[in-house]
Amino acid sequence: MTPVAKVIAIANQKGGVGKTTTAINLATALAACGERVLLIDLDPQGNASTGLGIGIAARERGTYAALMGEASLAEVALPTIVPGLTVVPAEPDLAGAELDLAMLERREFRLRTAIDRHDGDYVLIDCPPSLGLLTLNGLVAAESVLIPLQCEFFALEGISQITRTIERIRANLNPRLQLQGIVLTMFDRRNNLSDLVATDVRSVFGGAVYETVIPRNVRVSEAPSHGKPVLLYDLKSPGAQAYVRLAAELLKRERAVAA
Repeated sequence: MTPVAKVIAIANQKGGVGKTTTAINLATALAACGERVLLIDLDPQGNASTGLGIGIAARERGTYAALMGEASLAEVALPTIVPGLTVVPAEPDLAGAELDLAMLERREFRLRTAIDRHDGDYVLIDCPPSLGLLTLNGLVAAESVLIPLQCEFFALEGISQITRTIERIRANLNPRLQLQGIVLTMFDRRNNLSDLVATDVRSVFGGAVYETVIPRNVRVSEAPSHGKPVLLYDLKSPGAQAYVRLAAELLKRERAVAA
């Protein structure tokens, strides 16, 4: 059964690239455009849950329960302060999921099975910054992968890892998996290196790189400590406006593909 929602994994095996920040704020911007969005927090650190105001005490059941088949996504999804956006939080048990999944049959397909029973417009999956069974579940469940890429020296090395991973998963586990696109993050216009990295990435990946660039912005960094997406924390900030443009560009690309 093909899921009704468009399923996008947000992944990069390199940490600190703005992956969770992109997941939170892209989900918020899509919901603000009228889409019904579910964000699945697949990272045991639970930062996506925290960034949407879901405290530890509210995370009794979440992604782990869905992976283990103990509950459906609908049963563990929680409303957020953003209309149209729900989140499946990362409960504390998710920290042990790698070991528990290793003992199950079809262990890489657990999340896909759960998502196949979910409707909506978009499902975004915030993957951990590593290639373990949790990230594999996210990539096997997804139709496409959105890669946040920090504008710094080792960017191309990090992106080569995730693109090789996508190719291997497409060949062995999920033939429908495609590259949704690459989003340049933490772009600093005062730094020549940011321009050089952006030019290099665009020369290699061409149209796969989104025109929208996410700037380095203090408001984006502050927002999670208030349990809010930056679009709610400071909508007029450059970071918030960049995520609004990113959502619009993603929707435009999706409509072009569907046409």
